[in-house]
Amino acid sequence: MKRREFVAIIASMAAWPRAADAQQRSLPVIGFVDPRSVETMGNRLRGFRRGLEEGGYTEHHTVTVEYRWGENRMDRLPELAADLAHRGVDIIVASGGLSGAFAAKAATTTIPIVFLAAQDPVKLGLVSSFARPGGNLTGINFFNTELAAKQFEVLREILAKPTRIAVIVDSADQINTETIVREVDAAARAHGIQIKIFKASNSREIDSEFEAIAREQFDGVFGGQSPFLNSRRVQLVQLAAHYSVPAVYSGREFVDVGGLISYGSDIAEAYRQVGIYCGRILKGTKPAELPIVQSTKLELVINAQTARMLKLPVSPQLLARADEVIE
Repeated sequence: MKRREFVAIIASMAAWPRAADAQQRSLPVIGFVDPRSVETMGNRLRGFRRGLEEGGYTEHHTVTVEYRWGENRMDRLPELAADLAHRGVDIIVASGGLSGAFAAKAATTTIPIVFLAAQDPVKLGLVSSFARPGGNLTGINFFNTELAAKQFEVLREILAKPTRIAVIVDSADQINTETIVREVDAAARAHGIQIKIFKASNSREIDSEFEAIAREQFDGVFGGQSPFLNSRRVQLVQLAAHYSVPAVYSGREFVDVGGLISYGSDIAEAYRQVGIYCGRILKGTKPAELPIVQSTKLELVINAQTARMLKLPVSPQLLARADEVIE
């Protein structure tokens, strides 16, 4: 081989990484911000990526996703959203409820934002309407917070005749907590059941609150909905098992790790819808033209093994209504 040919080959090989980097930079970029950690998001991220693929995009190949994790600190959301806006990403996915959505909204008025919220985004002033959200925001509204009363009914049904229920909520997530407490309090009053609110915003507080719940001998626990409580689902489920306290949760992810029963939105489906909307926006659709999707797929999931461990009979009627019974 001539020296000139050899030098040309070496030069072209050296250019390959630069070419690959340039191609990576030329891909559209989605910024994904969430107050939790990546370890707790497996099922949700699978749903998101599935939606992206349905919309014609595959992560690392036709789209880049830059993730920003709050590591269970809600107060970091404004900083993380602002960083993505400063980097000029093509879309911001505001995961983790309305706090994430408002943080993204404050960070930019031009970059499209796709959010997920368990509360009514119109009532709380995030968007103008469900049909025409306006501005640079659109997203998915799933009903876990609004379902608090129905989740309470499920717990009441499985406990037969409870008189005192403990309600554990995230003290740092004021929007979620206010709605949950209002809904559960109304449901409890309707049946003459006493409730007591226990607040936690870190793992140590969850431990101490469960100690108090066990000490005061409540009949059951209502697990509130928030990104932080979801991220601590293994701890919550293990504590309920340790103290032999029946508990209801807002999503099947709790039941998958040993929780007794859950009733709520199919959260992976909601994230799939987010991925689909990202694909549509990348292809040119404006957020204002995409109506807020109301996720209507609900599921009742029962862990029969946990029920047996708690020596808790589950009625045939409740089993018949369940979308899935985990044996």
